[in-house]
Amino acid sequence: MELPKEVTGILTEEEFKKQLPPLERILKGPVAFTECIQEIPCNPCVDACRFDAIKMENISKPPQVDFDKCTGCTLCVSRCPGLAFFMIDGSRSDTHWRITIPYEFLPMPKIGDVVEVIDRKGEVRGKGKVVRAIKLKDATGVVTLEVPKEYAVEIRHFRRIEE
Repeated sequence: MELPKEVTGILTEEEFKKQLPPLERILKGPVAFTECIQEIPCNPCVDACRFDAIKMENISKPPQVDFDKCTGCTLCVSRCPGLAFFMIDGSRSDTHWRITIPYEFLPMPKIGDVVEVIDRKGEVRGKGKVVRAIKLKDATGVVTLEVPKEYAVEIRHFRRIEE
């Protein structure tokens, strides 16, 4: 039996699947999704979205993404203090998708770096390649990884491969 998010701090598989964009939308291009479980007053993601794609029932409820309005700009990823926003893009390849994650460490990885990708349970799933790495002033860094599509939606972090 899966423990509830109040105990684990992460969404259950069932809750997680409800947050994902439909496959048809993922295949059109980058789109945001969230794993926010905090029921606290917080809305930087709503304020950051210039396309009105993120809504909240009230300031203390987790945000919901309107996948049709989302343009994949990544501003919500860089502005969420809880590191709970991600982008998924399945439009570029039949075998590899891109996952964009928040990244708060230095130094930032370099484009082309091959890394070990880590899933939402903290396990290494394989290798990925850094295709974008941006650190804006006063915002969380954003890293986009290209990974095999089979586990792209599960990736939440990476670690550098020691050479």
